[in-house]
Amino acid sequence: MERFGDELRRERERRQVSMERVSTETKVSLRHLEALEAGEYGELPGGVFRKGIVRGYLAAVGLEESPWIERFEASLRESGADSQNADWTEFAENVRRNRSGGGQKTNMRWMGVGSMVTMLGVLGWAVWKFALHGRLIQ
Repeated sequence: MERFGDELRRERERRQVSMERVSTETKVSLRHLEALEAGEYGELPGGVFRKGIVRGYLAAVGLEESPWIERFEASLRESGADSQNADWTEFAENVRRNRSGGGQKTNMRWMGVGSMVTMLGVLGWAVWKFALHGRLIQ
């Protein structure tokens, strides 16, 4: 069975599309496109970026996306390159969790700012009223 990257290269060459043209159309570096054709998925950015590179490549070459994406995902699973990103995925989830956990502190901070603005407003009104009339209560 032919490797996914080899199939891509064969189809690109059959359609007489240069790597430079694919790179220009997709704004993806030649290094990443070459890694895709070589099946070196660990050299590609992870997650949605990796799939975006494949989609861009397919569009630039003129290949139908759906069956090729399925084959890419199967090839990715077989290569084990997807498991290399598991640590980064866990890291990203932890960062997201830590950022979302600070909501209570942020709310308290905004309540403090609101209270200070209200107090300054009342104080400003009192000073203005006293300066204008010489007394606070009429």
